Amino acid sequence: MTDFKDKVILVTGGRSGIGAACAKAFHDAGAKVITAQRQDDENYECIKSDFLNEEAPQQVIDHIINKHGQLDVLVNNAGLMLEGTVLEASPEDWAKTILVNLTAPFLLTKYAMPHLIKASGSIINIGSIEGLGSNPRHPAYCASKAGLHGLTRAIAVDHGSDGVRCNAVAPGWIDTDLNIAFIESLGDPEEFREQIGRVHPVGRTGKPEEIASLVKWLASSEASFVTGQVWTVDGGRMSKLSLP
Repeated sequence: MTDFKDKVILVTGGRSGIGAACAKAFHDAGAKVITAQRQDDENYECIKSDFLNEEAPQQVIDHIINKHGQLDVLVNNAGLMLEGTVLEASPEDWAKTILVNLTAPFLLTKYAMPHLIKASGSIINIGSIEGLGSNPRHPAYCASKAGLHGLTRAIAVDHGSDGVRCNAVAPGWIDTDLNIAFIESLGDPEEFREQIGRVHPVGRTGKPEEIASLVKWLASSEASFVTGQVWTVDGGRMSKLSLP
C-alpha cells in the first residue's frame, strides 16, 4: 500500500529539509499530514512545539488524538546539531542535543505507542551516517544518532508482536536548505561541491526527496516484513575507503 488515504501521519521537523520532503510525499499519497516544530508551517496542519521542553511530546500526541482520533505513522525527524569536541562542548550543549535527538523521539514513541498499536502503525526515525561514523567535532550529535539507531531496534523487538514496525533511515550529505546555505557561504562553493561529490561513489550529494521516498515505503504495507533496520542512504559514502 502506497496510498495513505485516511491515514494520520506526524512528521516532526516537517517544515523544512528532509522533514518537508517526507510531509509532501505522504500528503501526495493522500495522508492527513501534521508537522510539529517551533515554526509555523504554511503547507500542513502544524503544532508549534519546542522539543527542548520534555512536556512537548505528550502535548503533541494528545493534540493529534483529541482532534483526529488516530495516529498511523510517526516520523521522528526533528534534530539539533551543536558542534564542539568533548573539550569544547558544554554539558548544556550535550544535554540539549540528547534531549532533542534522542529523548524526544523516545517520548513521542512512548505516548504514540497505544495509538500506533490500534492502527498497526509504523515508526520511522531519521538517524544519520554519523550514528555509524563521525565527522569532526560532533560527539554529542554522533552519540544521539547512534542511540536513536539502538532505540529503533529495541522498539522493533518489543512491539513487533503488537503489530508496530520501527525502522530508521541514516542519511548522508543531503542538499537541504541549511547545507546549501553552508556551501554558498564558502569562498569557492563550486570547488567544495566538486570535492564533496568525489567523496560519494555516485558522484553527487543526495536530495531530500530521495530520503522521503524510502520513508514512505517503510511506512507502507509493501514493507510489512521490514522492521528493526537502519537503512543507510548516502550515495555509497560509507562504503568508500579513503586512499592511503
